[in-house]
Amino acid sequence: MNTLRNKVQLIGRLGQDPEIINFSDGNKMAKFSLATDDSYKDKEGNKVERAYWHNIVVRGGLVKVVEEYITKGKEIAIEGKLTNRSWDDKEGTKRYTTEIICNELLMLGK
Repeated sequence: MNTLRNKVQLIGRLGQDPEIINFSDGNKMAKFSLATDDSYKDKEGNKVERAYWHNIVVRGGLVKVVEEYITKGKEIAIEGKLTNRSWDDKEGTKRYTTEIICNELLMLGK
């Protein structure tokens, strides 16, 4: 049952081209936002559609795939785990974010 803990699977479209970050040791990291869609009917029976945005972080060998093939608007499937981190902004205010650390990626569509 441990394999089911902290596991996220999403299918969505990229909101922008991935940001590739190069580190001094030669490693790379990719970051991008992924939109997933949801719809439901409200009390009056009208269809309501909503997009949810997820922050995705890719490390290791998958960065090369992201760098070469993944662009804004592409539909992909990802699997990863949720993480939280915090930092202090320029004004000293504590900021928080939730990200998905991607460990598998599948390109969908054409």
